[in-house]
Amino acid sequence: MTLKTFDSKALDTILEKMISAVEESKHEIFEIGEQCRQDYESLVKELEEIKTTVSVVIDQTDELETKSRFARRRLAEVSRHFHDFSEQQVKEAYEQAHMIQTQLSMNRQREIQLRNRRNELKRRLYALKNTIERANHLVSQTTVVLNYLTSDLRDISEAMEDARHKQEFGLRVIEAQEEERKRISREIHDGPAQLLANMLLRSDLVEKVYRERGVDEALIEIRSLKELVRDSLKEVRRIIYDLRPMALDDLGLIPTLKKYLSTTENYNQNVMISYTHLGEEKRLPTNYEIALFRLVQESLQNALKHAKATKIIVKTELRKNAFIAIVKDNGVGFDVNEVKEGSFGIVGMRERVSLLNGEITFHSKMGAGTLVVIQIPF
Repeated sequence: MTLKTFDSKALDTILEKMISAVEESKHEIFEIGEQCRQDYESLVKELEEIKTTVSVVIDQTDELETKSRFARRRLAEVSRHFHDFSEQQVKEAYEQAHMIQTQLSMNRQREIQLRNRRNELKRRLYALKNTIERANHLVSQTTVVLNYLTSDLRDISEAMEDARHKQEFGLRVIEAQEEERKRISREIHDGPAQLLANMLLRSDLVEKVYRERGVDEALIEIRSLKELVRDSLKEVRRIIYDLRPMALDDLGLIPTLKKYLSTTENYNQNVMISYTHLGEEKRLPTNYEIALFRLVQESLQNALKHAKATKIIVKTELRKNAFIAIVKDNGVGFDVNEVKEGSFGIVGMRERVSLLNGEITFHSKMGAGTLVVIQIPF
């Protein structure tokens, strides 16, 4: 069957069924992951409780062992000098020793049971963690397939024009989008979401303090709550700004970099960031401005998060036929020849530069900072 005689409606029907099946599978995988995550949190809580109980039982066992030694000595003394003690004293010595020994045996048995339960929980937690990771990976991969089905393959005639190129490029873009969404999701979960949850707890605390300690103590808690709100707002603004600065479209690359670097320095008060631009401050094509901004942004974030730098120097230069960007820090440095598993930051930067036919080099060694040099030709 040729493309001319191929029934596009039949293909659309097939695609709809595939999309429906993939969406249903994605939902089921997500539900499995969520259920495993809930089970994991429940088991973690139970494990902490068991660890506490085991500690208490061990202390009790140690105490009973001490008592048992004294009881055995008392019993031995009574046995050696049987005629020097009354019948009641002999009976009490035997009963005391038997009772302590019974309690000690029960405690030891309980300790064994608790340890076995603890080990079982650890094994289950390990298995659940693997299941959660696999579920997250499958959801991500399913999303990539789903996006591909609902975008590139919708228009088969356009896809057939250059199928191999579109497939490689489309998947690369979709994977990058998914990674960015995951990053944003993590930032929101670890930042504003946690702050908001804390604010909710603190609001309950304010109400409790007001009832139990009065207005003055409650006002102190309210001031603390205001600080949390302020931190949450600052974090939300930072995430929004990181997504895409509006100034990039309005003012261009150089003014946006100045503003971004200044804002980043304000957010990181223990870090000094300097910026210098050489050459004319003129607008570049949109794709170049976006790519160059992201490259400088990624280099800066690497210096802040991974290098733990306290001083960062950023220089840019617009030449007649190229744009140069340099980011230098005084951080801990890294081995440029070592590729860390699961680290895609530098790989992503190389890919972005490669799409613009540019070059990027990393000069670094442990304890001596890092120098990133980016050259994009026009």
